[in-house]
Amino acid sequence: MNHLFEKVAYLKGLAEGLDIEESSKEGKLLLHIIDTLEDFSEAIVMVNEDQEDLTEYVEALDEDLADVEDELFDEELDEDDDIDFMEIDCPNCDEEIFVDEELLYDEVSEVQCPRCNRTIKIEEDFQCHDDGCNHHHGE
Repeated sequence: MNHLFEKVAYLKGLAEGLDIEESSKEGKLLLHIIDTLEDFSEAIVMVNEDQEDLTEYVEALDEDLADVEDELFDEELDEDDDIDFMEIDCPNCDEEIFVDEELLYDEVSEVQCPRCNRTIKIEEDFQCHDDGCNHHHGE
């Protein structure tokens, strides 16, 4: 970014060398343009420094997040860790609900419908309503 300061300094030197003064309308305009360019140069340098700081901060956050993800997810999930879901219909509001299949093997399982907030008991004779499902509780 030093090249911006060098260019503005060069323009100031040219203006002084040409004896441009604020006494004429054109001189006043040119000198104010040069001053404005100097302000822009300083602002750009500050924005660039802030952007570099933010880039470093985001990279650090990304590394920290990767560490957290590794801890939470053990880098890769094993196939045995996959959760199988079955689809049931709420008897109260007919909302389709996806339930962990492991609940089928509990003696008395309950889930709460996200739509009507009622409790649905999955009992011994419960059968899921998924077309491809052959599960029957108690088998």
